[in-house]
Amino acid sequence: MQSKRFQKRTEDFICGHCGARTKGQGYTDHCPKCLWSRHVDINPGDRQSDCGGLMEPVGAEAKDGGYVIHYRCLKCGFKHRVKAASDDNLDEMLKIINQPIE
Repeated sequence: MQSKRFQKRTEDFICGHCGARTKGQGYTDHCPKCLWSRHVDINPGDRQSDCGGLMEPVGAEAKDGGYVIHYRCLKCGFKHRVKAASDDNLDEMLKIINQPIE
């Protein structure tokens, strides 16, 4: 049985990379301070992945008036991309915006 493509899930979390506390807004899937994430989903919000590895932000691109962040899981190599949130750290975004996206 396939789950819905996007599932809203309001969860607070502590970033596995920088330790910042994040208050979830329903679609929050990465730390707004350092932009790192965790590989917990197969489809956004489903929490069906058994991996649990840290997802490194490896690049970003400007798209439709915002940014898209590209990730790679440090544990299994899974690649994923998400829309940046309005409260994401712009300094961190600018550090990865010019990196080549693999």
